[in-house]
Amino acid sequence: MLSWMAENAGTLLVAALLIAAVTAIVLLLVRDKRKGKSTCGANCAHCAMAGSCHKQKSK
Repeated sequence: MLSWMAENAGTLLVAALLIAAVTAIVLLLVRDKRKGKSTCGANCAHCAMAGSCHKQKSK
């Protein structure tokens, strides 16, 4: 087992870094979503979710 890990140390290191990066991005997106921030560009004319992502402002 130890020899296998030594042979594949580079691959394991790269995989661990990628997993850490993806996890950090997902956590950042979840935190922003909870704070009410959006990644939306506000160009709703070309968006399939135009009616559901922005609340209608009552006048």
